[in-house]
Amino acid sequence: MLRPVTDTDGAPFWTYAARGELRVQACADCGELRFPPRPCCPHCQSFASDWRRMSGQGRVWSYVVAHPPLLPDYAALAPYDVVVVELAEAPRIRLVGNLVAEPGAAIGSLPAERLRIGARVRVVFDDGMPRWVLERS
Repeated sequence: MLRPVTDTDGAPFWTYAARGELRVQACADCGELRFPPRPCCPHCQSFASDWRRMSGQGRVWSYVVAHPPLLPDYAALAPYDVVVVELAEAPRIRLVGNLVAEPGAAIGSLPAERLRIGARVRVVFDDGMPRWVLERS
């Protein structure tokens, strides 16, 4: 699996993810949340930031099912989904990941017919990588 390439601004996101925490960068002056992480607040131009813990709940904003896979290393996983999730407490923040059948399940474990725009999801972590599972209704 590909691993994220981290930079100075995004490294804390992955450090928290390795601990099983979903955190988003926030401006320490005006409080605006931002993702992807960057050095300067686009709202007030402050360079002060902190990392706010999120609930890990959200909704599927968009998705695609890869047929055929674009990267050869992912051929054994196909078909697999890639979802864009908007966070419940910050709808302008959208994260890309995979929807899996249950915590610890492989990418591609959720049947494509279960994917729905607007489906409620929650984050789970697998080896420091955020994944998403459907919320139980």
